[in-house]
Amino acid sequence: FWLKCPPFVADPYTEPSFSSDLVVFVAMEAAQDDQHQDLTLFVQNLLKEMQGRFTTMSDSIINRIDDMGSRIDDLEKSISELIQEAGVEGEPGSSTSASRGPS
Repeated sequence: FWLKCPPFVADPYTEPSFSSDLVVFVAMEAAQDDQHQDLTLFVQNLLKEMQGRFTTMSDSIINRIDDMGSRIDDLEKSISELIQEAGVEGEPGSSTSASRGPS
């Protein structure tokens, strides 16, 4: 008698209930599907958040690069103005060897 019972039946005196096993199996599948959907939503939200952060950081870096470019342009303009004010640019006889005197 013990050998005739299927291995999944705990009590050998009860009839195996395939319909209850099927219900449990379907419920487990539904729970796994819910878990998969929850995981998928979590990953999608995480990716959206990361994309938003990346966009923010990228915009910040681009703004800083633009600001540095403007500062360099202003610096070049200031240096050019200082050179012109000092009279170093293009004047004949203003070379440093002429101001030292004869050697």
